[in-house]
Amino acid sequence: MIPQSFIQDLLARVDIVDVVGHYVPLKRAGANHVACCPFHAEKTPSFTVSASKQFYHCFGCGAHGSAISFLMEHAGLSFVDAVRELAGRAGMSVPVESSPARTDGADSAGLLDTMRRAAEYYRKALKDSERAIGYLKGRGLSGEIAARFGIGYAPPGWHNLDAIFSGEDAGMLRRCGLVIESAEGRLYDRFRDRVMFPILDARSNPIAFGGRVIDEGEPKYMNSPETPLFEKRRELYGLPQARAAIRQADSVIVVEGYMDVVALAQHGVANVVATLGTATTGEHVQKLFRQAHRIVFCFDGDEAGRRAAWRALEASLEELTDDSAAGFVFLPPEHDPDSFVRALGAEAFRSLAAAPTALTGLLLRELRGRNDLAAAEGRSRLLAEAKPLVLRIRAPMLRSQLVRSLSELAGLAPAEVSDLFGLKALARAARPAPAARQRASLSRRLLRIILQKPEWSAGIPVELLSADEPEAALLRAIASAFDRGELPAGRLDTVVERFRDTPHEAVLDAACRSSATEPIDEGSLETVFGDAIDQLRRQCLSRDIAALSAKGRTGGLNGEERSRLAELLARKQELAASREA
Repeated sequence: MIPQSFIQDLLARVDIVDVVGHYVPLKRAGANHVACCPFHAEKTPSFTVSASKQFYHCFGCGAHGSAISFLMEHAGLSFVDAVRELAGRAGMSVPVESSPARTDGADSAGLLDTMRRAAEYYRKALKDSERAIGYLKGRGLSGEIAARFGIGYAPPGWHNLDAIFSGEDAGMLRRCGLVIESAEGRLYDRFRDRVMFPILDARSNPIAFGGRVIDEGEPKYMNSPETPLFEKRRELYGLPQARAAIRQADSVIVVEGYMDVVALAQHGVANVVATLGTATTGEHVQKLFRQAHRIVFCFDGDEAGRRAAWRALEASLEELTDDSAAGFVFLPPEHDPDSFVRALGAEAFRSLAAAPTALTGLLLRELRGRNDLAAAEGRSRLLAEAKPLVLRIRAPMLRSQLVRSLSELAGLAPAEVSDLFGLKALARAARPAPAARQRASLSRRLLRIILQKPEWSAGIPVELLSADEPEAALLRAIASAFDRGELPAGRLDTVVERFRDTPHEAVLDAACRSSATEPIDEGSLETVFGDAIDQLRRQCLSRDIAALSAKGRTGGLNGEERSRLAELLARKQELAASREA
């Protein structure tokens, strides 16, 4: 875990204008910088970067965040990798705890260098192999595409890497998965006589390889084992090469093989990635939804393809939002994406991918096919199988639509299905009472002000805020962080990063979006803040008066309580008089 103090120091050392400007051509517009948004296709700039707040926001698609958020969204980096990237630019060393799955910075650099040199060796070996070149040409691939994907060749032989890494630490080769240790303790090359497909991380570093046999042989495809650099469940083949096309289309197509990605790219379908010999995971889906609002999974039309599609569906449920979508395309039995595009062309494939079966459509079709809906038992089983899937969907509008469709299949009213799934109780628990909604409106207004002037949180009488309201809880947390010296004045980015991965993150995200689209005029900000504080005091005063008055009507007040009520009423009159004056 990276210490919060380091995150704050890092953000103080970097300028978001420089970070974003490295990837996006920014133009100055008053106090801010603007550009066409890198996260969605547009012709008129709606993407703004604020140097004073160290924050970016797109008025078109709503993307927003700090310098760390930008690298996570734009480059598809994890939080830790984004911090490392920024720290490297700032000349800082990241104090992160080590774990078995990852390496420290120095060790990681050594492994990456080993993989880079191996990839370069395989690329050079391809140029010297007419047989391997002939195989790629026979698959319809050009030299340009081979270079774009860094395709290489591992020649026959058991010890080719010895010549490249002679006299060096053989343990590094073993840790990278490039060699295998025999029972006798001898090392030999893992990849032999195979076309090599480098698997790149988000920074385009080779971290693993996939090898495809040229002639007949098993296994047809061989992947690197998992290493300190490479975890199959996290990585996707072709993502660095496809990122620009994915953003342009706001859509990504997921296939199952390296050759599928490369063949489609050869035919101009560039927004394509592949899983790495493993089922689609939630981490894959999360990474892809950072790149686009729409994912299209493309599978073979056989039984294995349909099982893989169902696993991808389950992995997608928790990552869906009401403005994102996942769909599924099934190819004819005689084709995979490679053979399909070579036989029928790019337009035929694009047409197929443009009209996928929606995730909810596939879910309903599969559940309907498993159960006899003519029988009460079948309809009951349908709902029993659907319930855990529906409860995993966090997108409220999508979930409501799915409940309505299930109710039609089960012959029940949507309200009955919601009740059976426990959704009504969840909704009731989340719905605030009218008085609470009024207080929430005031807290939201205060929160919007604080996001423009975070240091003003010290002036909020937090003891008067609601005890059970998320916006109020966030205001108290911000004020407490300032009181402890954990946040600097005047910067929104540090507030965002301070509360990343905390229970406050969702509320803060929504408030940032609202604050960016409906900012309060700087000239009147102090007056609006003062009015909000006065309103908060009046609300609390009225609430306390109402509580004591109600007690007086029912059970009577003791002397101390009567004095308190008189004091509160006098205070209310004073506030009213000051407002009139």
